[in-house]
Amino acid sequence: MALPEGSPVAPTEHVVARLRPHARVLFWPSIALIAVCAAVGYFGGSFDATWANLSVFAGGALLVLLLFLLPLISWLSKRYTITTRRIIVRRGFFVRVRQELLHSRGYDLAVSKTWLQSLFRSGNITIDSGVEHPVVLRDVPKANAVQSALHDLMENSQSLAMSRRIENSAFSDETTVWGSR
Repeated sequence: MALPEGSPVAPTEHVVARLRPHARVLFWPSIALIAVCAAVGYFGGSFDATWANLSVFAGGALLVLLLFLLPLISWLSKRYTITTRRIIVRRGFFVRVRQELLHSRGYDLAVSKTWLQSLFRSGNITIDSGVEHPVVLRDVPKANAVQSALHDLMENSQSLAMSRRIENSAFSDETTVWGSR
């Protein structure tokens, strides 16, 4: 489909960054996985009763599910995508929630860090668009770099929107009659 002559062409949208929360939240689940596998390997098959050996393997499988797989799935279900036009926040596994914030609408950014987040150079980025409750990107790696990139994207998007408004409000070749007698 061809665009009409003289119509403004919107710039294409490019992905700037795809982010997840910092992976350090998987440290203790990984330690638990190693410990459960070591315990099942040591105790599995060492009992005389078959039911005892089966209960060791079943208990190990249950612990791996609870202590490793559920935190891993929870971590994998949170995604933040930053494009040249918007921020897309996706979370949830069974019930998916998707939020979008356009850079052209403008928003306030704030970064908060705990001592552990400061140690790993991550942080929580709070985006307040003024419409509803603020959107929080939790435990984002390199939070200061993400904040400065969001500031730049928002500034570029607002300057592009302003230039479009100026271009659209320029005088045209047509004469407009405001009132006649």
